[in-house]
Amino acid sequence: MDGRRAPSSSMAVMTGETCVYLGLVLVAAGLGSLVRPLRFLGIPSRRRAAAVLASGVALTVLGASLPATEVRIATPRTRLDEFAPAYQFVEAHSTRVRADPRRAYAAVRAVTADEILLFRTLTSIRRLGRRLPEGILNAPGRRPLLDVATSTGFLLLAEEEDREIVVGTLVLVPPGFRGPAHPTPDDFKRLDRPGFAKATMSFLVEPEGPGSTRVSTETRVFATDDASRRRFAAYWRLIHPGSALIRRMWLRAIRLRAEAPLDGARPEMPE
Repeated sequence: MDGRRAPSSSMAVMTGETCVYLGLVLVAAGLGSLVRPLRFLGIPSRRRAAAVLASGVALTVLGASLPATEVRIATPRTRLDEFAPAYQFVEAHSTRVRADPRRAYAAVRAVTADEILLFRTLTSIRRLGRRLPEGILNAPGRRPLLDVATSTGFLLLAEEEDREIVVGTLVLVPPGFRGPAHPTPDDFKRLDRPGFAKATMSFLVEPEGPGSTRVSTETRVFATDDASRRRFAAYWRLIHPGSALIRRMWLRAIRLRAEAPLDGARPEMPE
């Protein structure tokens, strides 16, 4: 990372998520102990179980409602900075690839859902097992995932070949909202009315020396008002660990594809 993120923002996110997940653990322990006290966890009675359950609910609510600090980029360095110069929620990961930037970028563009370990499991959990139309949460196995995204709800905001691609989508909209039939990157950039949360995701490819490339992915979410920020914070803190795992596995798939032999063989698919 380049040091532009305020430490207070990271601490707020981690504190919120820690509260949420510790709260959920307490809720599960309390519910289980209401059926049969789990004495090995220090819950000897149903009365104590009720207290643990209540504490878990309170902690979960507290974690979900903690404020999220806004971060602003003072000096834009990337196209992501151009389209998401301010954000309250962020997820960033990177990996080193033993390939040149052109080959690494081609892998970014070509990776499919079938190549991403645990992708279908995690997206099925995310959509609660529901059958949804084709999209990022229900992607066909052998179509490039970025192509799926930009044809089913994500807008291609910017692309610099062999360096960076940026896509965006609205993750929170006010009731009755109807956007333009054919939104443009400028429409996305200018949208700042209350009631929205905008998610912007990028893949950035940077050379690290002969035959080595750094591939980074970053997702930023900007809520346009305090009420939207509070609403999205609860959702983000619940899904964030799974979302982070998907991005790590996505980068892994990119690395495997970019480093695969140049004999036409496809990278080994995960089970």
